[in-house]
Amino acid sequence: MKNYETVFILNPVLSEEQMKDTVKKFVQVLTEGDAEVINEEQWGLRKLAYPIQHKSTGFYNLVEFKADPQLVDKLETEFRRDEAVMRFLTTALDKHALEYNEKRRKGAFRKDKKKTKEEAAS
Repeated sequence: MKNYETVFILNPVLSEEQMKDTVKKFVQVLTEGDAEVINEEQWGLRKLAYPIQHKSTGFYNLVEFKADPQLVDKLETEFRRDEAVMRFLTTALDKHALEYNEKRRKGAFRKDKKKTKEEAAS
């Protein structure tokens, strides 16, 4: 099994409940295919870099998982079939990306953490 992460953008006209149900549906596709879901994040409603389907915002979601490549194909087919999904990108992770994701989950890159000594001295 390989490590993957998928970022997908859902249509902004969905209600909060519909958005969560859609995300749950994709996570269920993974769990039914014997994938191990490592991390699931909902980044919320964000502005798009360019309009997609005449929309300027979308609900961003990230799912990090371990799975077989055949299951990734099945997941991407489900993304294509669902009209609520505006875009998706699945990436295979190498050891450096795994290390980075682990640090990110633990909060190593948060901007709201305490100031460093250089910032405090200014």
